[in-house]
Amino acid sequence: MPGASTPLPVDLTGLRVAISAGAGGIGLVMADCFAGRGARVFVCDLDAAALAACPHPSVRADMGDAVQAEGFVDAAVAALGGLDVLVNNAGIAGPTARVEDVTPEDLDRVLRVDVASMFHCTRRALPALRAAGGGSIVNLSSVAGRFGFALRSPYSSAKWGVVGFTKSLAIELGPEGIRVNAILPGAVAGERVRQVIAAKAEANGLSFEEQESRILANSLRTYVTPHDVANMALYLCSPFGATISGQALAIDGDQQYLA
Repeated sequence: MPGASTPLPVDLTGLRVAISAGAGGIGLVMADCFAGRGARVFVCDLDAAALAACPHPSVRADMGDAVQAEGFVDAAVAALGGLDVLVNNAGIAGPTARVEDVTPEDLDRVLRVDVASMFHCTRRALPALRAAGGGSIVNLSSVAGRFGFALRSPYSSAKWGVVGFTKSLAIELGPEGIRVNAILPGAVAGERVRQVIAAKAEANGLSFEEQESRILANSLRTYVTPHDVANMALYLCSPFGATISGQALAIDGDQQYLA
C-alpha cells in the first residue's frame, strides 16, 4: 500500500499536463509524479536556476504578469500538442504584517500571482481543453483559504479567492466535461513554511517552537508533504476522479484553526 511519499499508482499515459511554478517545491514534485505515471508534462517557473535543473520541458515566466502567464499556456499547448490538465500551482507567501502595515504594492503582488494568474492561465487553456473533449483544472489554495490567518491578510484573502474561483468555474465548465477542483494544503514541510513560522513567531513574540505548535493545530500534529499534495492532484486528474468537481479538498491532517 503506497505511503505518503509514494506516487499514486495510476496510469496516466499520454495525459498532457501544464503546471505553473513547476520547477521547484510542490510544483516539481507534482511534475515528477505525473511524469512517473506516464503523463507528458510542461512547466514554467520564475527561478532560472530551478529551471536549469528541471528535467521537464519548461519556459521561464512570471505568473504575476498576465502576458507571461498566457504565454506559458501557449508554450505548453504547442509543446504537448494539446492539453488535458492545467495545474495552477503558482503562489507567493506575501508579507507577515498587520493590515495597516501592508503596502498596496504587497497586496497587489500577492493577488496577481496567487489569484489573477489562475484566471489568465485558465482562460488561455480553455480552447485546448475543449478541443481535448474535456479535462481537469486543479487550483492550489491553502488551509488559509479555510480559516482566517491573522497577520497574513493578503495571502489568506487570495487563497479564499481561489476557492470561489474554483467553485464558480466548476459550475461554468462542467457541462463541457471540464472538472475544476482546489487543493488546500496545510503546513507543507520545507523552507518556505519555516520562513512563515519564523516571521509569525517574531510578530507574535513567540519562540519558533511555540509558533510551530500553533501552525500544526491539526489532529495528526504533523506537516503535510509535497507528495501528499501531488497524490491528490494525481487522483483528481485520473479516472478515479471522474465525477469530482467543484470541491475544495483539505490536505491538512484535520486542521482545526490557524494562529
